[in-house]
Amino acid sequence: MKISYNWLKQFIKIDWKSEETATLLTDLGLEVEVVEKYQSVKGGLEGIVVGHVLTCIPHPDADRLKITTVDLGDGVPVQIVCGAANVDAGQKVPVATIGTILYDATGVAFTIKKGKIRGQESHGMICAEDELGLGNSHDGIMILDNELAPGTKAAEVFKIENDEVFEIGLTPNRADAMSHLGTARDLRAGLLQNGVNVELITPSVSNFRVDMRTLKIDTIIEEPLLAPRYCGVTISGITVKPSPSWLQDRLKAIGITPKNNIVDVTNYVLHDLGQPLHAFDASKINGKIIVKTLAAGTKFTTLDDVKRTLHQEDLMICDEKGPLCIAGVFGGKNSGVNEQTNSIFLESAYFNPVSIRKTAKRHQLSTDASFRFERGIDPTITAYALKRAALLIQEVAGGEITSDVSEVYQKKIEDFSVFLNFANVAKIIGQEIPKDTIKQILVSLDIKVNSISEIGLGLLIPSYRVDVQREIDVIEEILRVYGYNNISFSEKLNATVSNSPRNEDYKIQNIVANQLISQGFNEIMANSLTTASYVELSDVLKEVHNVTMLNPLSNELATMRQSLLFSGLEAISYNINRKNSDLRLFEFGKSYHKFLSGFEEHKHLTLFLTGNRNKESWTNAQKPSDFFLFKGYVDAVLSRFGIQKTQSIPVSSDVFSEGIAIGTGHNTLVEFGVVKKSILKHFSIKQEVFYADFNWDAILKAIASKIKFTEIPKYPEVRRDLALLIDQNVTYDSIYAIARQTEKTLLKDINLFDVYEGNNLPEGKKSYALSFSIQDSTKTLTDAQIDKIMSKLQNNFETQLGASLR
Repeated sequence: MKISYNWLKQFIKIDWKSEETATLLTDLGLEVEVVEKYQSVKGGLEGIVVGHVLTCIPHPDADRLKITTVDLGDGVPVQIVCGAANVDAGQKVPVATIGTILYDATGVAFTIKKGKIRGQESHGMICAEDELGLGNSHDGIMILDNELAPGTKAAEVFKIENDEVFEIGLTPNRADAMSHLGTARDLRAGLLQNGVNVELITPSVSNFRVDMRTLKIDTIIEEPLLAPRYCGVTISGITVKPSPSWLQDRLKAIGITPKNNIVDVTNYVLHDLGQPLHAFDASKINGKIIVKTLAAGTKFTTLDDVKRTLHQEDLMICDEKGPLCIAGVFGGKNSGVNEQTNSIFLESAYFNPVSIRKTAKRHQLSTDASFRFERGIDPTITAYALKRAALLIQEVAGGEITSDVSEVYQKKIEDFSVFLNFANVAKIIGQEIPKDTIKQILVSLDIKVNSISEIGLGLLIPSYRVDVQREIDVIEEILRVYGYNNISFSEKLNATVSNSPRNEDYKIQNIVANQLISQGFNEIMANSLTTASYVELSDVLKEVHNVTMLNPLSNELATMRQSLLFSGLEAISYNINRKNSDLRLFEFGKSYHKFLSGFEEHKHLTLFLTGNRNKESWTNAQKPSDFFLFKGYVDAVLSRFGIQKTQSIPVSSDVFSEGIAIGTGHNTLVEFGVVKKSILKHFSIKQEVFYADFNWDAILKAIASKIKFTEIPKYPEVRRDLALLIDQNVTYDSIYAIARQTEKTLLKDINLFDVYEGNNLPEGKKSYALSFSIQDSTKTLTDAQIDKIMSKLQNNFETQLGASLR
């Protein structure tokens, strides 16, 4: 937001330097990012003076040039060669002296230097208006008032506007400060706190009066909830033309291009008071003004000549024949003001902020008006701003006010009531602020004190302060005006040691993250907002309703994600398209779900693995990542926290072509496997992707609260191998379970180190080579004990699996 310092001084008389004012505004929460100088004429006519042409004779060597002698007021006339046809002796003209910097039509600077033109010396330049930036004419030099004294500075003659403009990084909650009046209100509060007594000067509308009642246009509000307050007035006999220079300078200073006097006044009042206005050509209004919504699919052409399809919730300004304007957002092509307009209907309204925001987002329109309406403007100045604009239009365009102000205000928007507790002020700010100072600050912010007691104040908050509706908001207002820099800090340092549990979420996250990073993974952080259509890729996800945004930024960010899979695949696709195809990624994040019983959030840890397991090198052959490598990473996460008593359970998600799940009891800890090719195809991924989804809440519950440890055994471990011939349908898992059941104490480890299927084996058979590690922590095992254990294992394998030794 841009604020002109000269404009600001119309509301509050202040002689501070711009740097001091910028510092105070920043302290008040209106952060001034930069202060820029503005001149209505680039260069400020510096070096341009009034010259008196004493003589003018033809150039001896050029038919179109003349040699002049010009008095510049210093008693030493100078010779200047001029090519203008209208230059003549006796004239008063603007002269650019030696060293003056001028600007061409493209804004490029050039310096006036002493030189020779066709052999004749020239000590300056007599200027046309376009060369000075005072107009577009280049028909000849400017002829000035003959009463002007030679040597008078041109900046004094043409009253150049020199201004300073504050670029303020306005936060979205400060709708009240989106104007020069709003900024002046805050500045006054800050000045009073600094001991500078100033008054807020608001423009008077006491001269507003109806000249004649010859053009009355009635208004009907069919949607009072969307348009709580609506005012209008007609002005006839106007002349649409360029605005006067003072008005153009004000708008140019804050970056607005002037259009014509009517539109410029509406823009001026918008930035002056913060009230958006709209002017309709009254001759194009058929009957009454009707504020209503239209049927979905209705076509409407806006000022930018775009035909738009209306939504059934779009609030429209209509007449008895059809729509004229999208309320609070954008005007219509066929009802706007042009050079032929001689009467207007001027609108000033307060529209529902949510309605305006939805409409602006639907049509992808962002205007100065919608920017303010959707954040909440001041509903108390609707009629005042209308009268202010009407008087300005009469000043710059002539005309007469030809109707009373028509106003529909069915239910007054009331101020907010808040009770402020003094104890809470001291507690939150951390310092006792005198009660009289608190009252003074509140009054300076136009917050009324309704009641006073020993414990606090009963307050009435102005309705335009939509961001101040709670006690904590009032305390924040007191603090920012009192000054954050004025809060003292104790020299005593207090420290506390918190007795936080070992298994706090963030601690566990850090441990896992460090482990995964050490294994070559990179952490990603994806947006929780995603595309609604992603749920169509999974039948399981389709059964749960999406959590949709009321005001989405785009269709791609319209819903909260139900799974972290798709955002991860987006990242993988993005990297693969940029020749980075060997990826190990992980993410901590939440999924969001809507059930009949309400909304739920679930936290997850997801892992992604794709591409080759090692970088390309002459020492290592390229080998793609596989399921067993990925399973090792998953097991390592569970193992890191001592989660051991797990079992394989069926996978509930249908995003895997092959996958398994690991759980404890009825809780699923993790599901992992190979992502379906149909899903990968949607993201244009052609290589295999492994995906693991940890249920983080279940992981936290499963982590052992106590750490158990055993000493390193003193006695040796013995290894024995068996080569078993088994049926094709027998799994390693079943062999593992039987072995563990057979010997629970001394059997420490089981390992499958060879699998053979092929020639020299009976049909339907395969060979597993397994190693068994046996150890007693209290003594050295004898051969007899070991043989007994191995015999038991062999017997159980033969009995339960039909296995035989090879």
